[in-house]
Amino acid sequence: MGIQKRLQYVVFIIFLTVLGGSLGYYALFQGQPAFLDCVYMTVISLTSVGYGEVLEVTGNPYAEVFTMFLITFGLGIIMYGISTLTAVIVEGEFSGILRRKSMEKRIARLNNHYIVCGGGQTGRHVIAELTKNNEKVVFIEMDPGKISQCQAMVEDLLYIEGDATDDKNLLLAGIERALGIIIALPNNKDNLYVTMTARMLNANIRIISRMVDSSVEPKLRKAGANSVVSPNFIGGMRMASEMIRPAAVSFLDRMLRTGDRTLRIHEVTISGNSPLVGKTIRSAGLKDKYGLLVLGARADDGYDIIFNPHAAMELTPGATLVVMGEVESIAKVRELA
Repeated sequence: MGIQKRLQYVVFIIFLTVLGGSLGYYALFQGQPAFLDCVYMTVISLTSVGYGEVLEVTGNPYAEVFTMFLITFGLGIIMYGISTLTAVIVEGEFSGILRRKSMEKRIARLNNHYIVCGGGQTGRHVIAELTKNNEKVVFIEMDPGKISQCQAMVEDLLYIEGDATDDKNLLLAGIERALGIIIALPNNKDNLYVTMTARMLNANIRIISRMVDSSVEPKLRKAGANSVVSPNFIGGMRMASEMIRPAAVSFLDRMLRTGDRTLRIHEVTISGNSPLVGKTIRSAGLKDKYGLLVLGARADDGYDIIFNPHAAMELTPGATLVVMGEVESIAKVRELA
């Protein structure tokens, strides 16, 4: 039972005990005393404070028996409530509530962030990669063990402990303000449901969904997924690549896994009010100033990517560049763009 439900349960049974005792006194004295006096008599009996009787209990055998019954069982309930509250404090559950509220406030201030659903083998690597790229991430997972594993990988990770298929948790994660959501749950049914819900809650969000069985890909795309990823397919492609192009695979591995450097391939989209508009790739200083290698470019009105574009290519609004370089340098250029 959760902390809030436990506290609600304790308050409820104490309220029922006081109400029952008050109604009992009121009935025994046939409604002659004020109901507040009955409540007062019940409270001083349960707490054993020893104040004088406001009702004439002594000499009334029915009232005496009722009082003994009330003290015996009611005091046990009061002690149970006190012990529960003590356990809550000792176990640090109050501090957990405060931490959760603080985290929810921080999440509520986020904009243009990414949401990751699921903290399994796939989700953990997704979170690690996004944070290495200095992206803002909110993590949704219901298994405390998986949350702890992700926290061990990423310092100060923002997370929602709960079921990603619950709309409430998606809203708490700020899906209405998020740029994208990655759904890496262990089964297709949940991935499909969250995909559909995410698209309903945010029509413009980019959705990447994990696919366990390839037969569900059309359903995921119809539900709103922008892209569908199969870990089994990628694993098979990787094994084949290791066999026939080991040098290329080794290069990519060193780029992604080197501890002291964070080389990445990323995309940069030029906005209409960017100071880079009208400049060429050379004059923008992408290579000389920021150390970026421009691998490809795509104009705003086309789908084809020009590989290894010429340094004299002019940067126009809406154009997208595929660049490789240090994460910090890429972040600086993206701010300019």
